[in-house]
Amino acid sequence: MFDSVTLGVDPGLAASGLAVVGREGSRPAIVWTDTVRTPSGLAEASRLRLLHEAVATAMREHRPTAVAVERVMWGRNVGSAMSVARATGVILLAAAEAGIPVEEYAPLEGKMAVAGVGNAPKETLRRALVRVHGLEGVPAEPNAADAVAVAFCHLQQVRVRTAVGVRR
Repeated sequence: MFDSVTLGVDPGLAASGLAVVGREGSRPAIVWTDTVRTPSGLAEASRLRLLHEAVATAMREHRPTAVAVERVMWGRNVGSAMSVARATGVILLAAAEAGIPVEEYAPLEGKMAVAGVGNAPKETLRRALVRVHGLEGVPAEPNAADAVAVAFCHLQQVRVRTAVGVRR
């Protein structure tokens, strides 16, 4: 069966986008979005605790059947990638504590699912979510919009896997 409600997460230590995307019939619909910001003056462990609490609260309130997380991509800035990896870890922990399965998607996968192009800029993704896929309420805030995109990607992937009989 299709996942009916997905929590999409664009992980980050300073700002993490969260979005709950559900289905109204066969069409996806945005249920809720937020951007969790952690104060830069706090110790990293405290910032990670705040992120964990926010994600756990979103899971309790919206009861997703799946969590879709944008996968960390290692680039030139290893320090930044480590912070994102740690943020991803607390998100995975919150999902495990809630008993909710997690799928990770590379940024390229999300862009392909939403815009049909792997190198689409953020504004193109946002426009595609609205114009091509008919989603209402796509946030202007980039982290939350990326969370919508990863949740949308997951819903599309699950739909295709179900149609062709692939189990993960």
